[in-house]
Amino acid sequence: QLQLVESGGGLVQPGGSLRLSCAASGFTFSHYYMTWHRQALGKQREFVAQISAGGGNTYYADSVKGRFTISRDNGKNTVYLQMNSLKPEDTAVYYCATDPSISTVRSAPAYWGQGTQVTVSS
Repeated sequence: QLQLVESGGGLVQPGGSLRLSCAASGFTFSHYYMTWHRQALGKQREFVAQISAGGGNTYYADSVKGRFTISRDNGKNTVYLQMNSLKPEDTAVYYCATDPSISTVRSAPAYWGQGTQVTVSS
């Protein structure tokens, strides 16, 4: 059974950094694109970042470009989100996700983790 488990969230001051991890199991991880999304309280879930199956191609939402970096280790079945220069508006529950289809992995992935809370506050 496909499973995604996020970790690494927490409370950080504005300008600080966090690295989120998402451990995957139950599928051939190295064959799948992976994405990160987030949902702030009272708002719709939004796309954050995407990485190709081999890790050579990445794509970011404009709101995080230049501050966040997505990466993966196919040997460890894990995808990461390095978040730098964090702002209060980055506060949200962060989810990793995947889908067998490249065309929907960003817009409507079928598989989601349980999420990890990130709070940016002084």
